[in-house]
Amino acid sequence: MIEKITKEILSKLEKMNKAEGTAKGSTSEKNTSPASITAQELAAYIDHTLLKPGATEDQFAQLCEEALHYKFKSVCVNSSWIPYVAKKLRGSSVKVCSVIGFPLGEMDTRSKAFEARNALANGAHELDMVINIGALKSGNLKLVEEDIRAIKRVCRRTTILKVIIETSLLNESEKILACEISKKAGADFVKTSTGFTGDGATVEDIALMRQVVGPKIGVKASGGIRDYETAVAMIRAGASRIGAGGSVAIVTGSPANGSY
Repeated sequence: MIEKITKEILSKLEKMNKAEGTAKGSTSEKNTSPASITAQELAAYIDHTLLKPGATEDQFAQLCEEALHYKFKSVCVNSSWIPYVAKKLRGSSVKVCSVIGFPLGEMDTRSKAFEARNALANGAHELDMVINIGALKSGNLKLVEEDIRAIKRVCRRTTILKVIIETSLLNESEKILACEISKKAGADFVKTSTGFTGDGATVEDIALMRQVVGPKIGVKASGGIRDYETAVAMIRAGASRIGAGGSVAIVTGSPANGSY
């Protein structure tokens, strides 16, 4: 069953690639230069992120101040810090994002749903949940889908739900399946990585994910994005959101600290 699904999807993608190749051959490329995206425009793509264990209140205060100053899209933190950052950002345009089931995704679905419900009650506007990776790799697609649906049911009408598929642990077929299941379960975004396991986002993965989910669902690149050029390359490949801890470095050109 899984092989049949992936074959169908791969066949569909191959046809799309051929069609895109024909279209590119008949039209001139536009806006391919990184210089066409300003630092201010790039900031609006970025979820300014602090997920490190041991991060202090002073660091979260700085995270919020930077998000307000540079006008990042959101701040992304662990759920225990949602009340603090929500208070700091109240009245601003910066969204509050909580990770759910982070970073392994292996907790019981009911536990994820409780964490999601609590995060929303404490001020989160967006949720970045980790799928049950072991279930996906075991072929238990029903569990993977229901895990996502359980969080979707908790979401409010305006909540943005992003599903982290952890691309570094998946082969191509599994990446395709994860994106298809996320889309079917009602996710608003698919996201590459937690930044805690293996490699982070790659241009190739972003392009694949964009092809699978189509134009109506967001794709978030996260993990290992530390400079302007890399961030822009991800956007060019199809990313509609960037997750980064070194967001200030990305928009200012200064050296980045940290690994996320």
